[in-house]
Amino acid sequence: MADSSDLTNGRGGLTDAASSQLIYDWNTAGRIQPAATGRIALFDQTLRDGLQAPSVQDPSPEDKRRLLHLMAALGISGADIGLPAAGPRMLAQVRDLAAEIMRQHLPIAASCAARTVVADIEPIVRVSQATGCPIEAATFVGSSELRHFVEGWSLDALLRSTEQAIGYAVTQGLAVMFVAEDASRTRPETLRRLCAAALDAGAARICLADTAGHATPAGVAALIEFVRREFSGVASGRIGLDWHGHRDRGLAIANCLAAIDAGADRIHGTGLGIGERAGNAEMDLLLVNLRLMGRHEVDLSRLPEYCALVSAATGIPMPANYPVMGRDAFRTGSGTHAAAILKAERKGMPQLADLVYSGVPATEFGLAQQITVSSHSGISNVRHWLGGHGYDPDDRQASGAILAAAKQSARTLTDEECHRLARTAGARSTIGAADAGN
Repeated sequence: MADSSDLTNGRGGLTDAASSQLIYDWNTAGRIQPAATGRIALFDQTLRDGLQAPSVQDPSPEDKRRLLHLMAALGISGADIGLPAAGPRMLAQVRDLAAEIMRQHLPIAASCAARTVVADIEPIVRVSQATGCPIEAATFVGSSELRHFVEGWSLDALLRSTEQAIGYAVTQGLAVMFVAEDASRTRPETLRRLCAAALDAGAARICLADTAGHATPAGVAALIEFVRREFSGVASGRIGLDWHGHRDRGLAIANCLAAIDAGADRIHGTGLGIGERAGNAEMDLLLVNLRLMGRHEVDLSRLPEYCALVSAATGIPMPANYPVMGRDAFRTGSGTHAAAILKAERKGMPQLADLVYSGVPATEFGLAQQITVSSHSGISNVRHWLGGHGYDPDDRQASGAILAAAKQSARTLTDEECHRLARTAGARSTIGAADAGN
């Protein structure tokens, strides 16, 4: 094994060769070549599908506009800005968001949801004409036989309404995405006929929706491969192919990655995975995974801001153990973990400290590793805390007092508790009373 000087790039980071030497990546070992490579387009459903969750509060217009700006900063290329046919309030909000995109020249392709009926598409036309914002009509219809039976629909009637609605949208200058709801439970022949009717009427995209969260990764791959095989325009890239998945089985992100490998070129998600029932694929986790896969080379340091705004604006709290953005995602109270992180830091290679006990590098997303003090901690945790808060890390009396208290505690010690224990043991902070918990 080479020494540290052979592994660094001169800035404390690992060279590509060093990364390969230190980390064997089973994620790429024997992996099937994906149908397409390069950057994947992302479509944010937070402001439409996400807000259909029963527990969310509707964000203020100001927060909705801020979210659009954050989407653009994170390299999200498209967003559903609402269903204007839902009523006057929604129509006004959609108009406001479309106007914001135009005023601020945001690189966001706007889309609006609509049933495959002319009455739903007409308000989209009016908003587009009033604001000058090109808007894609995301026309959806329940495609599965289950839905048809429950609703009392005939396939022939759905085909006629699809052709009429999409034809109207195209004549009014709108791009159209045809959304096959419940595609993951639809018979092949039914799906073939509906998609063919939509494409013949002028749709430029097909969206396969796992509306009930039924799909597994294998099912996603089979579904996408079927559509690519049936429609040459999809296989060639002339017709776009979207994947829209839900979290009912906890497979949403895995399904998104399977969809990408199978050939989908645009993937839908919502901030923190909010949405109907258990929610949608988590847009933030999509961004993380695509970045780590080399498929989204955009600065994601504002991702914490995006997640925090989604949480605050919708009233949905973020669990402490939520991946990457949760409070505990990069915190450890384990003595073994802390010791390894500190040893990595002492090698003068910050990237090592970010990876030795984490599969996600915190610094890639504007975050940092944190070492706390708990009953699982060792002396390394305490010394790290002391040094990081302006105390002498080698103060044995202070470190002993804090560690003894931690071993008796049923939870992680707070900074205030550690400050109090350090001061009681006679330790003096060199960085001021404010930081010392006074």
